[in-house]
Amino acid sequence: MRLALYQPDMPQNTAALMRLAAGLDLPVDIIEPCGFLWDDRRLRRVGMDYLKLVSVQRHQNWDCFRRSADVIGTRVVLLTTRGATPHIALPFRPDDVLLVGREGSGVPDSVHDAVDARVTLPMAPGFRSFNVVTAAAMVASEALRQTNGWPA
Repeated sequence: MRLALYQPDMPQNTAALMRLAAGLDLPVDIIEPCGFLWDDRRLRRVGMDYLKLVSVQRHQNWDCFRRSADVIGTRVVLLTTRGATPHIALPFRPDDVLLVGREGSGVPDSVHDAVDARVTLPMAPGFRSFNVVTAAAMVASEALRQTNGWPA
C-alpha cells in the first residue's frame, strides 16, 4: 500500500503525511508540481527526523506517476468529497495507492475520472471536508485493518 499526494501546496501537510507514512511503514508518492520548495523549512520542522524514515518518490506530473513501475498494475483510490462510496464500504487491496488532492482544490476532473475508485469519509451534516492528513490517516487505518497490513 502507498500514500500519494497530488500537487501538494502546503509543506506542513506534506510533512505530516510523510510522518504518518513513516509510522505506518508506507511509501509516499509526491505528484508534482508542489506549491512550495522541497527544502522548505516548514517541511523539515513538521516532519522532524521522521522524514528520513519514509520512502518518497517524486513524480514530475500525473502522467509520470501513472507510468511509474511502483504504480503500474495497482489500483489508485482517490479520497474525495465528491465520492459516492464511503471508505468503510470499499474492499481495500494490499497494493492500493491512496491518493489525496491539493488542500484547497482537490484534483482536476481529468484525474478524478482517471482513478480506479473514489471514496468519501462520512461527515457530520454541514461539515465540508477533513484535512488531507486526517483523511489519509482515517482511510489508511481502515485499509490496513482490512488487509491486515499494520506494521509489525
